[in-house]
Amino acid sequence: MKERCQILPLPNHQFQFLVDGDEKTRWHFDPSYPRPFFYPLICESGASLTRMGHPGAPNHDHHRSVWFAHHKVFGHDFWADGKGTLIRQKDWLAIEDGKQFSRLAVELHWLDGHDPSPLMRQILIVEFKPHDQFGWTLELQSTFVPTAEKLELQQTNFGFLAVRMSKQIASYFGGGTLTNSALQESEKNIFGKPAKWMDYSGNQFSHQLGKEIAEGISYIDHPQNPGQPTHWHVREDGWMGASPGMKSSLELTQSDPTTFRYLLWIHSGTVNGQATDALYDRFSLSPQLKFSPSGKPHTHGEISRAN
Repeated sequence: MKERCQILPLPNHQFQFLVDGDEKTRWHFDPSYPRPFFYPLICESGASLTRMGHPGAPNHDHHRSVWFAHHKVFGHDFWADGKGTLIRQKDWLAIEDGKQFSRLAVELHWLDGHDPSPLMRQILIVEFKPHDQFGWTLELQSTFVPTAEKLELQQTNFGFLAVRMSKQIASYFGGGTLTNSALQESEKNIFGKPAKWMDYSGNQFSHQLGKEIAEGISYIDHPQNPGQPTHWHVREDGWMGASPGMKSSLELTQSDPTTFRYLLWIHSGTVNGQATDALYDRFSLSPQLKFSPSGKPHTHGEISRAN
């Protein structure tokens, strides 16, 4: 029987996430890019809610839709392009299709550009799940394991998970709205403040339907993430990112790996505080995702929820 949710490997180092045969997003890990990313993110309009690069700043080409990065890893800049640093997918660990969700696990290496050994490994587990008629969620769980016994993540606004919204939704360029979990709006009112979640919603023109569609992304933090309460770096030009290191540095240890969990809800309509709060509550209580190597033939490993 055909599984409703599928992950299809494609040429040029891409994994396509499908629901009922329709693409919703892709994971790009081609080594021609300095770090992997998700693009596009598609909801009801058929247009991507995110974009590649900044609409008005050519020095922001490192903004690639939805991506992982950090500005100061033991003094190395993994945020900007041209710094010599790289994040490379070493291997995929598991690909799972399903009726209710699909899952992907990969191992990423953070390289400083000098030492062939990584500064740290990132075990990324992704769960893609249809949410309603058009919407869907992308759970992103990253466990970071340094090569050395300890590794400092210095204080910064930039890292780990970044979202660059489309020009149509960006407040400055398209008139969209930034809203946090306290239902405060605009960069002026919510930049740098702690919040459980952040939402960026606006109107996008649908060429398929011949009209504008309201849609957006709710970016949900997990309360067990380091750096609580999480502060947010947001911009009216279409940018949002949780900043667990905004107020202080963080330390990773080899003996006790650090895990960050985030949930992206790609939704139709404008921000819905009550629905996003309910999703936050369910996400907060959900067990972590876990990858386990498999002893079965033709199966690399499997992904489950931790007990």
